[in-house]
Amino acid sequence: MATSPAYPNYPAPPAGSAGAPGPRHPHWWQRRAIRAAAPVTLLALSGLVILALVRQQTGTEGFLVGLGLATLPVPLLVSAFRWLDRVAPGPWRNLLFAFAWGACAAALIAIVANSFATRWIATATADPTSADTLGATVIAPIVEESAKAAAVLLVFLFRRGDFTGVVDGFVIAGVTATGFAFTENILYLGNAFGTDQLSGESGLASVTAATFFVRVVMSPFAHPLFTVLTGIGFGIAALSGERHRVRRVLLPVAGLLLAMGLHAFWNGSASFGEYGFFVVYATFMLPVFGLLTWLAVWLRQRELRLVRAELPAYVAAGWLTAAEPFALGSMRARTVARDYAAYHLGKPAGRGVVAYETYATSLALLRHRARRGRARVDFAVRERELLDALWERRELARPALAYAARATAPVVAPPPYSAYGAYGAYGPYTAYASYAPHGTHSTHGTRGQPGTPGTPAYPSYNPYRT
Repeated sequence: MATSPAYPNYPAPPAGSAGAPGPRHPHWWQRRAIRAAAPVTLLALSGLVILALVRQQTGTEGFLVGLGLATLPVPLLVSAFRWLDRVAPGPWRNLLFAFAWGACAAALIAIVANSFATRWIATATADPTSADTLGATVIAPIVEESAKAAAVLLVFLFRRGDFTGVVDGFVIAGVTATGFAFTENILYLGNAFGTDQLSGESGLASVTAATFFVRVVMSPFAHPLFTVLTGIGFGIAALSGERHRVRRVLLPVAGLLLAMGLHAFWNGSASFGEYGFFVVYATFMLPVFGLLTWLAVWLRQRELRLVRAELPAYVAAGWLTAAEPFALGSMRARTVARDYAAYHLGKPAGRGVVAYETYATSLALLRHRARRGRARVDFAVRERELLDALWERRELARPALAYAARATAPVVAPPPYSAYGAYGAYGPYTAYASYAPHGTHSTHGTRGQPGTPGTPAYPSYNPYRT
């Protein structure tokens, strides 16, 4: 792509980053048409088969009841993972693939493999009770976690540009497990409803109500919790350099083994006595859930800190204004910038600002990996693509980000006493002053107008003026 003469100079790449690769001809399985058609066909066939199997086991009425109840936790879980991914959101196609894989392909593999293994153990040992216990505590964790991990592996291999760190592994694994739990809940709730139909039970004493409480109310996070451990392993592997091949293999395997172990412990809690399930839930599952929730929030904040730390290099090169690292490193400022643009120029402008924020975040994370010596061979090409995307949107995004930087800048209080008295030199109304990052002050207009040189001014009315 030809570079416009008006472009700033590209900043010097960090030490250890790779240059642009030479021309490369993709293998047949890497062609775009093959990569798009193969998973769609596989998932569609898996979906039809799993639909028939679940409906056969639950009946039509049980299937519809299970479907309605199993849908309830899905929006909450998907929204939680999207919230985590808001700093550098991945494409929707990856999330759709992950959910569909969990709900269709992984669920089909689990149903077929678990049933076959349990029947084989029962036949070999002539003890159906021990076969069921062994199937739940050993076979199911291995089969189900391996099936879900396959989605993370496929995104890691074939969407490598979208899989750049622990947050991506967290999100892909969690959404895959959410899809798997969705189909599994349809099966369990549908079977519970069929049992109640035969026994005549209804209300809170029914098997359906008990199953709903345990699976949807108490532990909707169980499957995502297990599989996220696999995603973390892949995420750390994605941060490893190309030279660390052994680490890139062992870390995902270690995460998968942890997921299997936690899954087996959870499934086996029912055999720990009358209250074993509740003891394990309170003393183990909830603390692990809290720990991983804290880790997710910390990772989100870490990405924002990296944005503020890495983008000043592009300010010095002239690609960004001085206010942008501060604004792009704050979720509140990002929201203000998006809403500001949408209010004045319409919703497409708001979406344009969101795209600018996403490209800038990807640029910061790319440079961070390069500075740590973990950049891929296409670092220079990818960096220029992101810079070009930012440059094309600068006139739309810069005014909104300049305003957001001023509107969300911290307030600094001067010392309460000075040589001029308790209120300073100019009286009590100057006791607090707004601090704006260097370079964010307008060269024309008033507070509430971006006024960034070289970009169009927004209308004077400001819905965020305080």
